[in-house]
Amino acid sequence: MKLQRPRSWMQWLRRLCQGVCLVLFLGLVLAARFGEGKTASPLLTLFFDIDPLVFLATFLSTYTITKALLFALITVAATILLGRVFCGWVCPLGAVHAIATWFRKKPKGKFTAEMRSPWQRLKYGIFIGLIVMALFGVHWIGIFDPLPLLYRSVTTGVLPAAQYAVEDSSTYVFRADPHAGPFHLTSFTEPIYQFFRDHVFRVARQSFNSGTLITLLFFLIVALNFIRPRFWCRYICPLGGLLGTLAQRPLLRLKNNPDTCKSCGLCTMHCPAAAQPDKRGEWLPTECFGCWNCVATCRQGSLSFQFESPFKKAETGKIDLSRRVALAATVGGVAALGGFRVAPQASNKQPFPDTLIRPPGARREREFLQRCLSCGACMRACPTNALQPVALEAGVEGLWTPKLVAKIGYCHYECNLCGQVCPTEAIQNLPLDQKRQTKIGLATFDTSRCLPHNYGRECLVCEEHCPVPTKAIYLVPQEKKLRDGSVRTIKVPYVDPDLCIGCGLCEWSCVFQDKAAIRVTCANESRNDRNQPILPGASGMSGGAGDPYGG
Repeated sequence: MKLQRPRSWMQWLRRLCQGVCLVLFLGLVLAARFGEGKTASPLLTLFFDIDPLVFLATFLSTYTITKALLFALITVAATILLGRVFCGWVCPLGAVHAIATWFRKKPKGKFTAEMRSPWQRLKYGIFIGLIVMALFGVHWIGIFDPLPLLYRSVTTGVLPAAQYAVEDSSTYVFRADPHAGPFHLTSFTEPIYQFFRDHVFRVARQSFNSGTLITLLFFLIVALNFIRPRFWCRYICPLGGLLGTLAQRPLLRLKNNPDTCKSCGLCTMHCPAAAQPDKRGEWLPTECFGCWNCVATCRQGSLSFQFESPFKKAETGKIDLSRRVALAATVGGVAALGGFRVAPQASNKQPFPDTLIRPPGARREREFLQRCLSCGACMRACPTNALQPVALEAGVEGLWTPKLVAKIGYCHYECNLCGQVCPTEAIQNLPLDQKRQTKIGLATFDTSRCLPHNYGRECLVCEEHCPVPTKAIYLVPQEKKLRDGSVRTIKVPYVDPDLCIGCGLCEWSCVFQDKAAIRVTCANESRNDRNQPILPGASGMSGGAGDPYGG
């Protein structure tokens, strides 16, 4: 079956599809931030669900299958039939790279910049290394996979920066506008600000630890397109490595008519993947994005895509991946695994970092890390901005996974959005009643800073803010001797460990702004029966042996 050779319309169709997918992706990121008391749509995880690398790595690291991720088989089927069309038509990060490449200055002279390089094998090595790590339970796919990478970058850096720029610049213009004459700058800026406030941002601006670093890495990845078109897709992307492996013998194949081809090199110059469309019998379906640039730019009409029988031998080039390269990638994955597991957190010598407060519904630490993509979806959905990217508290293996920082925000008592938007169920979607009873930590007083405990002054803020129906913070009248010798009876707060869920609202609301007098740590968390304080009446003190990070 021979398809009619398109010219520019097929390129425009592909660009339209890329643009729609990018806008849809960004729209789903924006839709994940809708405030407390809402229900998340299953569509919010659409792009993660169709990502076969997320599906494969999650299965290998946990030996379980998430039903939503079965949609990734659609991408697998499309790749076997049509080649790497996901990279050229669907991937939102690929669309960002295509836009950046459009601004790149075109090379002069011979088209060496677009020729295939042996370094394009690197992405297959990265893919193999990450899969080897996943086999041993290290789920670092989310650091390199283009979909979690883009989601994390947009959530923690791009959107907060954009919201800051719009809001603060509009505020500056509003305050500085001299209001002289009939024209005012605010007549132009205020409608723009109101549009973004009501239809784009909608809620208060978020801010994230490590957001600057994550954003700089993202812009570095985009800037690499000025060295080579689609640099990330060509050399690094592990999803491209997986899809390239599946696309070795697609049914849709590029044909080059030797009777009309003049070997002018135009197709090579416009190929963003260096797939060698000009070399008959050596076209690389493992690299081709199916963008149709080569077909549209051929002046002789020599190139066309044709469907062929799967049983017919493909006259194409192959992945130049030697056993030595594959072995090196495997050894590299094992070496990286060993490097991750020598950290104190991984070896259980430091099993309970006090600041590592996971969201409610988070699985036991080992299984949590075997699933978490570090995508930032839970951080985006959190209505109080409490969830922040982890630096190294959980070891290198837990880089950019979520934790609760009570001084920034708190876990809302009536919210379970983080579990609803998690694409791999690293955070379980707990019913709201169960979530309210789940303990993620325990509040403790620093009596040297607490006003009633140490300064003899009334303060009921923490008790008033405690959201638990039967207050976890209770007040006990005590006599306090003041400096002048007088005695004053005041109410002194204490924490009931049986009732405290560690939501952090008390720490967030404490009048001590520099370092709260009441602070929440991960002690007493429901998910870990060994991380229990030795307190009379404390629940869950089962003790027992076992891995505090695993099952």
